[in-house]
Amino acid sequence: MKKERIYALVFSSVYPLYIKKAEAKGHTKEEVDQIIYWLTGYDKKTLKQQIDRKVDFEIFFAQAPQLNPNVSKITGVICGYRVEEIEDGLIQKIRYLDKLIDELAKGKAMEKILRS
Repeated sequence: MKKERIYALVFSSVYPLYIKKAEAKGHTKEEVDQIIYWLTGYDKKTLKQQIDRKVDFEIFFAQAPQLNPNVSKITGVICGYRVEEIEDGLIQKIRYLDKLIDELAKGKAMEKILRS
């Protein structure tokens, strides 16, 4: 996917896909939200505001209260790329989120997903 397209993706259009992926594997919207809260520092209210405002991923991550300090512990391959080697900061953050949702869908324990 070209940088321009991924930068312009609206978070609220992808969010239901994260939930659908999790629910298809027996997980919940609340678990998806917990992952987003952990990664970004958003809470229930501020996440809803971002969804309602239909912000793109660039704004979503730029306005995130605080990226979790343990993001460097997120490693592995997503979409054919090692997340820890992605040089573009925004794309790396998007792939971190993709990776965490993927781990949830694969049944990984939440404490391991959240790098506790």
